[in-house]
Amino acid sequence: MPVVSNTSPVLNLAIIGRLPLLQQQFGEIWLPPVVISELRIDEDLPGVQTVREALAEGWIHIQAVEDIGLVEVLRRDLDGGEAEAIALAIQLKADRILLDEKEGRRIAKTLGLRSTGILGVLLRAKQEGHLPSVRETIEQLQIQAGFRIGMELLADILRESGEL
Repeated sequence: MPVVSNTSPVLNLAIIGRLPLLQQQFGEIWLPPVVISELRIDEDLPGVQTVREALAEGWIHIQAVEDIGLVEVLRRDLDGGEAEAIALAIQLKADRILLDEKEGRRIAKTLGLRSTGILGVLLRAKQEGHLPSVRETIEQLQIQAGFRIGMELLADILRESGEL
């Protein structure tokens, strides 16, 4: 089953050189056009070359969203990437949607979608032996990508990873 992603999981993992974790865990990833636009793949920015390579390799796909009305409704509460990613996940009957933002995850859940964020990806990678340290990876995300995480959530994630 397809997996759809919003911008942040793809971009943040690409910036720190960990984008292949998505391919290892999900095989292929589907992105709506607005997410491609938000990734700014035509510019020379951190992580962008890695995303271009994944597109060229064919494991990241671009798929247009058909239900523009749903996107417009979702945009009342979400940004464009989240709205289109959720609409695309519904369209493709996705197994999972990758979202980091709390409100996006809440809305996805109410629409019957299963969501995972970057932290869930890191935990699974650690469990599968593809990531030596969740703590170090989160620190890289914070320093290199400006990733924000609350102290309580960080403690929960580190406890779950066995690193606290």
